[in-house]
Amino acid sequence: MTPSPVFRSPKAWAEFYDTHVVNPLVQENRFLAMSWSTPGRLLPFSKAKQILPDPFWAEHDTTIDCYWRAWELAFQNLKQPTAKNDFVSNYCDSAFNGNLFMWDAAFVTAYGLYGRRAFNFQGTLDNFYRKQHPDGFICREIAESNGQDTFQRFDPSSTGPDVLGWAEWNYYLKTGQKERLEAVFAPLLAYHQWLRRYHTWPDGSYWSTGWGCGMDNLPRVESPDDVNWSHGNLTWVDATLQAILSARVLLEMGLVLGRQAELGDVREELQRLSKFVNKFLWDEERQFYCDRRPDGHLSSMKHIGAYWALLARCVPPKRLRGFVNHLDNPVEFNRLHRIPALSADDPAFQGMGDYWCGGVWAPTNYMVLKGLDQNGQQELAHQIALNHVSNVVQVFTLEDTHWEGAEQFQQFFHLDGLQFDDKHTLWENYAPDHARPGGKSKPGYVGWTGLPPIAVLFEDVFGLDPQPLSQRLTWRIRLLEAHGIRRYPLGDEGLVDLKCESRKSLDEIPQVEIHSNMPLTLDIIWEGGAATLKIEKES
Repeated sequence: MTPSPVFRSPKAWAEFYDTHVVNPLVQENRFLAMSWSTPGRLLPFSKAKQILPDPFWAEHDTTIDCYWRAWELAFQNLKQPTAKNDFVSNYCDSAFNGNLFMWDAAFVTAYGLYGRRAFNFQGTLDNFYRKQHPDGFICREIAESNGQDTFQRFDPSSTGPDVLGWAEWNYYLKTGQKERLEAVFAPLLAYHQWLRRYHTWPDGSYWSTGWGCGMDNLPRVESPDDVNWSHGNLTWVDATLQAILSARVLLEMGLVLGRQAELGDVREELQRLSKFVNKFLWDEERQFYCDRRPDGHLSSMKHIGAYWALLARCVPPKRLRGFVNHLDNPVEFNRLHRIPALSADDPAFQGMGDYWCGGVWAPTNYMVLKGLDQNGQQELAHQIALNHVSNVVQVFTLEDTHWEGAEQFQQFFHLDGLQFDDKHTLWENYAPDHARPGGKSKPGYVGWTGLPPIAVLFEDVFGLDPQPLSQRLTWRIRLLEAHGIRRYPLGDEGLVDLKCESRKSLDEIPQVEIHSNMPLTLDIIWEGGAATLKIEKES
């Protein structure tokens, strides 16, 4: 994520015509009608720690240390709105350059939801809805100092990736808070419609840029000088797949809210784009989804953006195995630290990462894991998650990371004079072929790197899947060591203590101990067996 230049504020552009094509949905955006007021106080980490989920994992003390360090760093990045920036909710800073980033914030919510009793991380997204334009546009990067967009809306890199809807739907599924959907549905639909109007080609496929897609220096366009801000006349596979995912999420939201009648155009787009990607973006020989060049030929580059296809649920069953197999191939994505953003057989791949030219990134790893989970590939997701968390923890314990991380970061972004504490910390990205931070990686980054030690640990290592709408919790137990979580949140008020005793083999029946302040159904799954337990509320 390259820091952006600060452009002139809207006041400085007053001499130009107002070119907004007003979207009536924006009038429903309740965040625009909010007036700034003194925000609620922020809990210090010392007090929040007494409320946050408390995991344990025998023989993995450093993993638990890394978990708590991630929360500590996140709580150092909590901020309050000011009259000057006109934000409306307390938020978690992107921990990068003093600006709030759209896709960073979206991924922060994926682990932040587990800390919602101590801080409303989801409220970070409120500040993007607050800055929505009359036509539905939302800038991808907003200055925290004055609340101004850092891009004019018709700059090719002005917005994206389109993941706000997915972040909100993920929050709903894991918390059951329908009132949140009611608040965000209209601004999300208006934003989706803006992207469709201004970021598509005549065939309906989507485009972006290096900055707009978030994978800055991935050499997808022909000119290396244009890699950050040119669309290259390509159909961008990730942007198109994210549009499919956004459409699916909006349709799901519409069903919950009784607003399906408003989504005929979204339903049509979903069907049309799903056919498009499988006809025009699928490379049968390589069994992979690829960017499409203006002449209709597919790019030879295999990058992690293609795996949005799993979450978008547009991979036909007959193609799933071939597509997923790339993740297990050591020549491609199965490196020392899984999963590099760029396949290792690409000429641009760098074993130290070089940012998106092979770097391992928490948000894209999380995206792949959730896509695998959704497509019945939980065992592969567990293997990748173990590898990912293990490598993040290993780098967390290193004492000599400074040479590769902070210095390159300062040189790359021209930040001479900044001092970083780069010991026992988390990093913006990681090297795929070394137990090191990635090249040009920022230390102390939480930020989205809170994902592996928190959300990935809970969901794909421990195997917990909450379903608060049905007061149900699924636990896929794959570990042999004793493990569990105290104060695991379920729904609005639920708190569950879970413990699994150590086992000698994977097929041994797990011995679990459960305490809950609400009645729930617990589904336990292990190798070769399953059981359902009815847990009564404890007084």
